[in-house]
Amino acid sequence: MSLINLFLEARHSFSAWRRRAHAYDELMALDDRSLADIGIHRSQIPGIVEGSSRAALRIEAEPVRSNLDFRPARVAATARWFPPF
Repeated sequence: MSLINLFLEARHSFSAWRRRAHAYDELMALDDRSLADIGIHRSQIPGIVEGSSRAALRIEAEPVRSNLDFRPARVAATARWFPPF
């Protein structure tokens, strides 16, 4: 790992930590009724904040998979089949 990558990773980690801290502070500032409106309890806030960051890390780490098959398809026009493109 180069020194530049080390600094970039440190910056990324610090900004992610600040985003989590900001989200935690914002959610804790809400009253219990507002939290109930969005469907969470005050005791769930730390898990939600940490879980969202872990979910984001998992999404970044996993390759994108699709159920679509990207093989060339044959297109029917009138009575002939065109070759795959």
